Amino acid sequence: MTAAAEDDRRPVTEAFPAADGAGWEKGYLRGAVLGDAACGVSVFAGLIGARTAAGGLYPPELVVGALLTVLWPVAVAVAGGYQAHRVGDGPDEYRAALQGAAGLASLVAIIAYATQTPVARTYVIAGFPLLAFAALCFRYGWRKRLHRRRARGEGLRRVVAVGHREAVAELVSQLRRERYHGMRVVAVCLPSSPLGLPADVGGVPVLGDFAGVAEAVAKASGDAVAVLACPELDGVALRRMSWRLAESDTDLYVASALMEVAGPRTTVRPVAGLPLLHVEHPDLAGPRQLFKSAFDKVVAALALLVLLPLLSGIWLAVRATSSGPAIFTQVRVGKNGREFRVLKFRTMVVGAEALRAEAGGDDGNGVLFKLRNDPRVTPVGSWLRRYSLDELPQIVNVLTGEMSLVGPRPPLPAEVARYGADVHRRLVVKPGMTGLWQVSGRSDLTWEESVRLDLRYVENWSLTLDLQILWKTWAAVIRGTGAY
Repeated sequence: MTAAAEDDRRPVTEAFPAADGAGWEKGYLRGAVLGDAACGVSVFAGLIGARTAAGGLYPPELVVGALLTVLWPVAVAVAGGYQAHRVGDGPDEYRAALQGAAGLASLVAIIAYATQTPVARTYVIAGFPLLAFAALCFRYGWRKRLHRRRARGEGLRRVVAVGHREAVAELVSQLRRERYHGMRVVAVCLPSSPLGLPADVGGVPVLGDFAGVAEAVAKASGDAVAVLACPELDGVALRRMSWRLAESDTDLYVASALMEVAGPRTTVRPVAGLPLLHVEHPDLAGPRQLFKSAFDKVVAALALLVLLPLLSGIWLAVRATSSGPAIFTQVRVGKNGREFRVLKFRTMVVGAEALRAEAGGDDGNGVLFKLRNDPRVTPVGSWLRRYSLDELPQIVNVLTGEMSLVGPRPPLPAEVARYGADVHRRLVVKPGMTGLWQVSGRSDLTWEESVRLDLRYVENWSLTLDLQILWKTWAAVIRGTGAY
């Protein structure tokens, strides 16, 4: 049993005292304000110092620099950068910092143009781009610090989950696995049943039915309620629940019945007094996909040139340490079910498939065959797998248009033959060299988790998401978690 599960099985009052998360959000936001202010001081002081060293400093520039240093945190606050519900949400925090810098730069530029003040040009041209970069770096480090705290069980919202048992169990499992989301289920409320309620769900105590949510929040010292999609909780029931939770200032989160769809694709539009959730179709064709394809090929071509010495060295190492070709090809299934040959550096002995029965058991996820200590893997192959270097030849697959830099994992034909109707959805886009599967645990994931991540990518694809995954891939490769 994991430490998280053991925590959840302790009595509510022992495992999650009222002071568990008290004040941590305020401390985080206070640190964010101080960090942003420090970025402002550093950037504007540096510009003034550079201007002084160059001998071109005008006295009014000191006043403008000091004023902008004070206004910078105010601009971030106006952009929503210090709102409690955005704590730990990277895209929202980064967006607020960029909007604050752009807004303040626009204000300064307009005032400078209207008053014909030349001293502001340095700040607009050089100061604000540097400030935005410094703020993004600080926010990234500050958020990673929060993630480390959450991994230790600190800085987590105490959530009461409301819904049917299966959905609640999935939420409990997912939040235990992904603590960086900042939520921990401390109590459960299930629909009433003539057979009675179970004592717990996944080790989390059941404290009542849907009529007793407010009481469960008080008993568990909860500070948020997550309502999962269920027919019993219609608009009237949710409104009444929100009224009761407002009395104790408890946050309310309501999950949509439409799974794996989030972000820019969803907007709430009031129609005839009803808050309707408008869901846009995923962008699977059109100009953005053309841009993605061009981006893939340009980056792949540059990577091939830069990595050519490394690729040559790996090729020589594979050939020198074991008999057989350095490049291994395997049939995989690509976009719309078209088969292609994926390229890899060979990490196993020649004829490894014929020796599979002698390799022993299966450490995979029930669909994919994986073995942590596979005797067929060569010493060099083990090192290549540890850092995913065996997949570098797939750059050629990207150049030929068979793969993308980011996408679902390319499946084997035998896997596709076992797909259900829903899982075929992952074949509407090109497979990728990396993806959500790569940065979320790789072979340590269950089959269901791998499919869920692939479907989430397909439904929420964007250029921003691709860049985020590419950035996270470096850390995943260095850690080597799930690589075998």
